[in-house]
Amino acid sequence: MENENVIQVENLTKMFGDFTAVNEISFEVGKGEVFGFLGANGAGKTTAMKMLIGISKPTSGEAAVAGFDVISHAEDVKKSIGYMSQKFSLYNDLTIKENIVFFGGIYGLQKSVLKEKTQALIDELGLHDHADELVRSLPLGWKQKVAFSVALLHNPKIIFLDEPTGGVDPITRRQFWEMIYREASKGVTIFVTTHYMDEAEYCDRVSIMVEGRIEALDTPKKLKEQFKVDSMNEVFLKLARNIE
Repeated sequence: MENENVIQVENLTKMFGDFTAVNEISFEVGKGEVFGFLGANGAGKTTAMKMLIGISKPTSGEAAVAGFDVISHAEDVKKSIGYMSQKFSLYNDLTIKENIVFFGGIYGLQKSVLKEKTQALIDELGLHDHADELVRSLPLGWKQKVAFSVALLHNPKIIFLDEPTGGVDPITRRQFWEMIYREASKGVTIFVTTHYMDEAEYCDRVSIMVEGRIEALDTPKKLKEQFKVDSMNEVFLKLARNIE
């Protein structure tokens, strides 16, 4: 029977000299799950994500992503995932269409497939009148939508999103989450970091990191029940105070 957990992490640790950025974290993420990876700035969540996507080597512990060990098969991990960085990840000096073609080439898509996917993406986003405009001309919210779609070009099993809605308006944030739900319904696993605690409510399960450790992990509903509060923001504040 195929293992439905597409991310498996056990005692994963990352140290920089004497400083422990990520301290023996363990968790699993299932196929098609929207998994929220939360924490304040400096909690270690971005460092942990970099290990999971194969661009930072763990100090100790183990992790497998899409069935591949993140240390011994980092290149296979990279081919199996989509990634959208915290900072905008497309090229402002290229048009929307040129960005799609460029990244499709990096992902190794054949020209015929790429041509079809490029048109489908432009149709889906309703960008027919803007496809030949430079990306820098797009509002931030639209840039993020395009970046998310481009990260899905090669049909990855998992997509990692590092604070994808930072700086966009509430309506665009909601639209972005609708895109996330649509992909999850197709069986794509979504691993998302965010500092918006209301967005934690949208996730199937949530982990909260404090000072390099995962201090809570469960569904938003169960976490609120556990801490006897009404919102995820209150859960987060209660955890932070307990650590202090």
